[in-house]
Amino acid sequence: MAVIIVIDDEHRQRDILQTILADEGYEVHAAPSAEKGLELIATLHPDVILTDLKMGGMSGMELLDSLPAFPVKPAVIIMTAYGTISSAVEAVKKGAFDYLTKPLEKDIIILTVQKAVERMRLLKENIRLQDELFGKFKMEGIVGSSDKMKEVMNIVKKVTPTSVTVLIHGESGTGKELVARAIHYNSPRRTGPFMAVNCAAIPDNLIESELFGYEPGAFTGALHRKTGFFESSDKGTLFLDEIGDLPLLTQTKLLSVQFLLLINRGYIAINNHIYHDPKFLFH
Repeated sequence: MAVIIVIDDEHRQRDILQTILADEGYEVHAAPSAEKGLELIATLHPDVILTDLKMGGMSGMELLDSLPAFPVKPAVIIMTAYGTISSAVEAVKKGAFDYLTKPLEKDIIILTVQKAVERMRLLKENIRLQDELFGKFKMEGIVGSSDKMKEVMNIVKKVTPTSVTVLIHGESGTGKELVARAIHYNSPRRTGPFMAVNCAAIPDNLIESELFGYEPGAFTGALHRKTGFFESSDKGTLFLDEIGDLPLLTQTKLLSVQFLLLINRGYIAINNHIYHDPKFLFH
């Protein structure tokens, strides 16, 4: 059940909103001031806050600036009888979910709160899934007790906080992609995309377009801009599997983007050893 806090210095307005939202099945709490509202917020960790803009003491806008640092901040809906475009814009810039002008209409209140609750549900679900994903690829999730495996994991731990280029080498089925994912999900780029590309599965005549993309008019039939894997993995990780199966000309062209990979603050993982020095990436 979603938790909602109503903050308004008008007693009648608070009662009306509480009744409407409670009838919709929400757990509703009310406060007569922003100061009292902050006390409830710290205790209840609500999903949605409806607050009047102008009240005695702290205003609704000041309340926005004073919210506790939750993993997911509540969706704040500003209510006011003195609505202007400038105040609405300011509220949204400060992080408000929506802005309603009084007198409030029941249907609009219900619809706006429903949207806010759904947004919070999606945000919390996203965080939950990310936590599960990060947990799945923690170092402890990679099984292996041999000296060689311990050496690999020690190197992985050293490279994860850095922006160096990484080369992973191993026989088929030894877990190269698992190591690449462990590097990604334990690195500062873990919230960015992880893209795994099997180079052997892409036809030779398409590989360059897939890797680098193209602009409209670059060749006959190029009507729209295409984003390549390198650009799509910005601020994340690009894992190129079976790079040795690329055409030699394409491998040569990869050399020209090596410096872009380094300044792009991402990793690239390719079949075999994990090296500290980016000069080992292509040879």
